[in-house]
Amino acid sequence: MQKKIYVRTLGCDKNTADTSALKGLIAQKGWSLTDNLEVADWAVINTCGFILPAKEESIQAILELVAAKEDSKGLKVIVHGCLSQKYEEELRESIPEVDAFFGVYSLQEILERIDSLEDDQAETNHHEHLESDERYPRSADGRTAYLKIADGCDTCCTYCAIPSIKGPFVSREQEILLQEAKSLVEQGAQELILVAQDTTAYGKDLAGDTNLSSLLSELCRIEGLRWIRILYAYPDAIDAELIDTINNEEKICNYLDVPLQHASDTILKRMGRKQSQKQMLELIGMIRTHCPDVTLRSTFITGFPQESEQEFGDLLGFIQEADLNWVGAFTYSQEDGTPAARMTGQVDEEIKEDRYNRLMRLQQDETAGWLKRWIGKTVEVLIEEKANEQLYVGRTRFMAPDVDGIISVTAKTELTVGDFVMVRVTDSTEYDLIGEIEDEHIQ
Repeated sequence: MQKKIYVRTLGCDKNTADTSALKGLIAQKGWSLTDNLEVADWAVINTCGFILPAKEESIQAILELVAAKEDSKGLKVIVHGCLSQKYEEELRESIPEVDAFFGVYSLQEILERIDSLEDDQAETNHHEHLESDERYPRSADGRTAYLKIADGCDTCCTYCAIPSIKGPFVSREQEILLQEAKSLVEQGAQELILVAQDTTAYGKDLAGDTNLSSLLSELCRIEGLRWIRILYAYPDAIDAELIDTINNEEKICNYLDVPLQHASDTILKRMGRKQSQKQMLELIGMIRTHCPDVTLRSTFITGFPQESEQEFGDLLGFIQEADLNWVGAFTYSQEDGTPAARMTGQVDEEIKEDRYNRLMRLQQDETAGWLKRWIGKTVEVLIEEKANEQLYVGRTRFMAPDVDGIISVTAKTELTVGDFVMVRVTDSTEYDLIGEIEDEHIQ
């Protein structure tokens, strides 16, 4: 029977990658996807349970889908992902209108539930970890696709609930990843973004010499693939081999996302992080030595338990010294079951927010100064949106989607979303670039 499925994704890029697998399974079943809840038979929401704001957003989205059942003809709702994995019992009790709950590694079971004729709530599948031979028919939406190379985490930072939700770190088999990557490129993807809880740990649990560098080298051989980008690179496993691979392979964007979380040695120790501020600065120096034009992004937490004004000042000083190109930050969230949640000296929300704002104001100046240096230079741009008759929006090699800035492009000739064009940068703002087409666009 033909079914119409509405899918909504919240949270991180790993969830986006999982949703591409779900959409691939739906297509394989011969069912159709719809953005219209009024005609959908099933609504599936992939939730996030990482920090409090993400959990609140997920719950609000679930309530919206449940409310839509009242105006539809037989709509059923499935909740899966991190929030469902961690809080199934509470969700079942508080939102009984949901038809089924599933955990983070249950995509096949979701399809089986949709295909069944049962009306009772299905039990959640609590798979303890990812299977290394997990394979799904991936669905590519547009020129950019996410490739999840591993999942789970062994690091166990004291503030993070991910290991308790997703289990231990498991790398996916390289041959399976290459097959999926080729399939995504055949569907039109020209940028692959590698994601995991810790991308640089890739291969540590696999046989042989497989690691992130070897995977990258194989991905670069895929015909039709233009850009490869790396997110969530945990600092401990970044070495010269990896940076040389990034620098030497034309298809790999000279871009690295390295979540550092803090810079005070005292706070880093409380967080369970393994590097000191000195080691982090040495790492940044090594990266820039081996890849001089690299773009570095990082994320930080403000208001960790017992964080003093002096320790926060250490973080601000580090940001100035490290000269990072892009920075994201979030206030500490007291997550159930984590060691940090039980620590004394929890910081007031007002102080967390104040420190967050101060950090982002500082980084805004750092990023704005760096972007000014691009004025007059020519950059390759992926066109992602048409704003009006002659104005387009895109990204450069040094801009990741959703988290970094964009470049506004003026063109006298018609462009198509998905085109790669050469653009001369004419101006900049705090986070974005402005440019105009210099040459004919390139395919």
